[in-house]
Amino acid sequence: MTRRLRTAFLAPALLLACAPAAAATIEVIKTATCGCCSKWVEHLRKEGLTVKVTDVKDVTPTAKALGVPDELRSCHSAKIGGYAVEGHAPAADIRRLLREKPKAAGIAVPGMPAGSPGMEGAGKQRYATVLFQRNGKYRIFAQH
Repeated sequence: MTRRLRTAFLAPALLLACAPAAAATIEVIKTATCGCCSKWVEHLRKEGLTVKVTDVKDVTPTAKALGVPDELRSCHSAKIGGYAVEGHAPAADIRRLLREKPKAAGIAVPGMPAGSPGMEGAGKQRYATVLFQRNGKYRIFAQH
């Protein structure tokens, strides 16, 4: 098969493979007064994600409904493509989640680590994005 012919077949396939992640809307559930949550939303939009924001008085019921273990909680929750996203997860990790489609409830960046998206400013600490199951088990998904 010639290079040109291979490209003609592969280009549409690559576009289709990327389409679900690009077309998905992430729904962010946060409190109206949280500044770092708003900065995380800005990060997602800057990275090309479509974002719908819902402000609530308390994010805890949403996190529990999404199956987020208490020890992985942060200040906001989100959902996209059938997955939960808790905390200040980088857009690249969300894209990877949607691309790889692991059997999991979602990903989380526990707490509010300095230097994570939305928490830029005073310093930077190492942090992990965690892949978690509804049964409470979890493992490292990415390290930053």
